Amino acid sequence: MNWIKVIPQEELPPNGRKVVKVEQRNILLLNHNNQVFAVENSCPHLKLPLQKGKITDDGAIICPFHRSAFDLNSGNPTTWTPFPPGIGKVMGMISKEKGLSVFPTRVEEGSIWVGV
Repeated sequence: MNWIKVIPQEELPPNGRKVVKVEQRNILLLNHNNQVFAVENSCPHLKLPLQKGKITDDGAIICPFHRSAFDLNSGNPTTWTPFPPGIGKVMGMISKEKGLSVFPTRVEEGSIWVGV
């Protein structure tokens, strides 16, 4: 694994989010409950951006387009394409259920690092 320094810690305040480019990937950094998470900034369903997705109290990010939800720690889907009603199930068949890529993070010397 290669650790890459991405941004100063102060650029990601509590409940903040920021997309950074790391080795040709757009990675979404999230500061949720004083923990830094790093996930691929595209939903594995149709590759749409997750940057504006809602974060749930139990630590999942919800895709703003088809409302698939993914655990921030593991990337495992907790819900797969429930939206729009009726059509969501058909949309889910376009792409088989798959997890979101997550990356380890650490805060060191005032900077956020991502492992890729």
